Amino acid sequence: MSLKTQPLLILVGLTGVGKSTLVEALGLPRLPDRRELVDLYVLPRYGAKPPIPREERFRLTRRFREEFPGGVAEVLARGYVPPAPLLLFDGLRGEEEVAYALKHLPKALFVVLHAREITRLKRLLARQDAFDRVALSPLEVEKLKELAQGVLAPEELEEALALAPAEEVLAKLKIVAEEKRNYDPEGPLRLLRDHPRALVLDTEALDPLAEAQAVRAFLEAKGLFAR
Repeated sequence: MSLKTQPLLILVGLTGVGKSTLVEALGLPRLPDRRELVDLYVLPRYGAKPPIPREERFRLTRRFREEFPGGVAEVLARGYVPPAPLLLFDGLRGEEEVAYALKHLPKALFVVLHAREITRLKRLLARQDAFDRVALSPLEVEKLKELAQGVLAPEELEEALALAPAEEVLAKLKIVAEEKRNYDPEGPLRLLRDHPRALVLDTEALDPLAEAQAVRAFLEAKGLFAR
């Protein structure tokens, strides 16, 4: 059946907000995630194939959104699956993707996860995912220190620099800064806060168990159930 008529639970949030942790805690049947869809349908369009640095992925997904404003949500809405009570998708980013999904995936529910940039940066430093690596030249070190001024407070940057070598911190900061530039974190909140099809979670205030419980209660209130 078309995903346009399939009940979905869509996670919305940037890198480091805790989507993967919530996915594991919920244990719901999953669709291929955002990374997989980009690998399969976006990168080949521009002659690229994984693995590529995150900044190159940002460039190509930005180019894709220039052609298809709904971004990954447009790819998702074109999909077909065997019918299921509920499927989980991880995840969408940015106001335009969410707006497209709201319009074209009428049976979708949304969970927005958000956290401060310093928290997301610290989580990136802790998770040591090879996918998070970016190319960092010596000249970029100073550039990224300047870039941090629009992303982290000076004391937050100092806090991050105390956790790992400067090169590693700045490489991860580049991811956080590029995401913020490409996807306004406030955009999905503007659309989905107080929306009847959405639940907003502050992942700094809640632990994974509390998040999962909140999502299950939300689903039950909508007549759906998560095991």
